[in-house]
Amino acid sequence: MENSELKPKKEKVPRHKMPEQDPRVRIHNFNEVPTGYTEELAIAEAKRCIQCKKPGCIAGCPVDVDIPGFVALIAEGKFIEAALKLKETNALPAVCGRVCPQEDQCEKLCILGKKGEPVAVGRLERFAADTERQSGKIAIPPKPQPNGKRVAVVGAGPSGLTIAGDLVKLGYDVTIFEALHKAGGVLVYGIPEFRLPKAIVEAEVDYLTKLGAKIETNAVIGRLKTVDDLFAEGFHAVYLGVGAGAPVFMNIPGENLSGIYSANEYLTRSNLMKAYRFPEYDTPIVLGRNVAVIGGGNVAMDSVRTALRLGADNAFIIYRRTEVEMPARIEEVHHAKEEGVQFKLLTNPVEYIGNKEGWVTGMRCQQMELGEPDDSGRRRPVPVKGSEFVIPVDTVVVAVGTMANPIVPATTPGLETNRWGYIVTKDDSGRTSREGVYAGGDIVTGSATVILAMGAGRQAARAIHAYLSGQ
Repeated sequence: MENSELKPKKEKVPRHKMPEQDPRVRIHNFNEVPTGYTEELAIAEAKRCIQCKKPGCIAGCPVDVDIPGFVALIAEGKFIEAALKLKETNALPAVCGRVCPQEDQCEKLCILGKKGEPVAVGRLERFAADTERQSGKIAIPPKPQPNGKRVAVVGAGPSGLTIAGDLVKLGYDVTIFEALHKAGGVLVYGIPEFRLPKAIVEAEVDYLTKLGAKIETNAVIGRLKTVDDLFAEGFHAVYLGVGAGAPVFMNIPGENLSGIYSANEYLTRSNLMKAYRFPEYDTPIVLGRNVAVIGGGNVAMDSVRTALRLGADNAFIIYRRTEVEMPARIEEVHHAKEEGVQFKLLTNPVEYIGNKEGWVTGMRCQQMELGEPDDSGRRRPVPVKGSEFVIPVDTVVVAVGTMANPIVPATTPGLETNRWGYIVTKDDSGRTSREGVYAGGDIVTGSATVILAMGAGRQAARAIHAYLSGQ
């Protein structure tokens, strides 16, 4: 008998679920939905990792996290060490563990997923980062010798925070200029509290400032000062991570009625203006009873789930394709269904109906059917003749995408943009048409994920370091 036949086969252990708030309870609060792994669950899940010789998971991570390395440390009960391993390449692990689409990145390439479920990399990342923060044992690496070079980062979103973290560790004097009064970008004004608590973002930002990054808020570059002004002040390079936050509407009749929001405005009012803490904060936001959210991405899910928590009796997702084509994370769609969101699929609004006071009261829609694939690879929705119907609504949130923020490109001579207003870069390094000016994140790619914006920040950090060190 061969020796290999004597070896007992490793028992397949199913992926460990994350404990969550009951849907009937959580629709009445803004507390985080998943409550996180316990130490026992985290160790058990980490032990599922078979520590491949050629781990595909790392290749799937835009910021090159040593996934087998930090997972092995959790399996050994070395939680703080696991967090430090994460922070070698990821400046925002507690954020990424919550909002990254791991199912389409690292977990997608996990070998266990070929015949079962992949290791829960995102849940373990969140666990390690949370454990370190809650322990109060956050280690700050020793500051390197200053190299005498200054870099300005425009925008304190995921991309800007990442490049700042990378550059300060290389000895650069980095200042982040943020237009809003809080650092974090989409992490604080876009993603709701129940998906990413503000305290988590604040802790990650605080870590970066302790590393040495400086942050100036209420600083609208392009208005307060221009990119040229930054160079005149002595900055040697500038990184533009201003995002794509300009709202997009559908240009259909009745769109100017009161009660119709862009998702940007709706979520910002709820998040930064604390509408969810009414009446403690009496933020002007419509507390709709019948709320329709148009779109099928993560922003649409965030908006419709926010509407439920603000007291909606009926919260609808209006999407012109089927659930298969929805770009939202599977987990977000699942949570929305659990919470009672009503999905009106293959449905497209064509007109808003209002009352004499100018408030929206209804939305005329038409049924759609799927035709041939379009440029996105998804089947194009085609109207069904004679299928129009009206949905009674008192609030509408339009979540069909965003446009490039035009302020910085408009005030930076020689900065090349494409026909949609996004900044053109030479390659993955983020180099723009202006020497010493780099860009990354949504202002280059259009609306994408947090982790892809962070990956762009990491690549630009390498390029700026090479540029300023004369390599």
